[in-house]
Amino acid sequence: MAGGMDLGNTGKGGKKPLDTPINLVPFIDLMAVTISFLIMTAVWTQIGRLQVSSSGGPTAEEQEDTKKTVPLTLLITDRELKLTAGGTAFDPIPIVRDSNQKIDLTKLVEKLKELKTQLPDQQNITIQAEDSVRYDDLVRVIDESIGAGLPQVSVSAAMG
Repeated sequence: MAGGMDLGNTGKGGKKPLDTPINLVPFIDLMAVTISFLIMTAVWTQIGRLQVSSSGGPTAEEQEDTKKTVPLTLLITDRELKLTAGGTAFDPIPIVRDSNQKIDLTKLVEKLKELKTQLPDQQNITIQAEDSVRYDDLVRVIDESIGAGLPQVSVSAAMG
């Protein structure tokens, strides 16, 4: 508690020296905690997130819904898209890329909308992707599935 006491080390003219050392460690600690808190709670971290569930077993609520729907599966390979609805396999859709190397998904969207009109209660689709499938292609297929009226997308690895 020597802040106001005269310690005897006076400067010129009997005044205290103004060049005292300031401990910045507590301030740096406070700023580090504040910045990490702001980064963890920032709203912009939610922008790039996809609402996708894992490929675990269905819950009790989902089991009731499956009585009105069929299991809908889309297998993505590096050459084609294979759609299966309730054990019925549709013709494979070949993957065609445009000049920007993006796959053309118009045939897939048409097929999904056709299925949605036949099964209006259908909400679920399981997308299986092989290891060779580009992440950009997988995200575009997920987006198109959601846009076609299948908001409950589940992603799993391709079997076999």
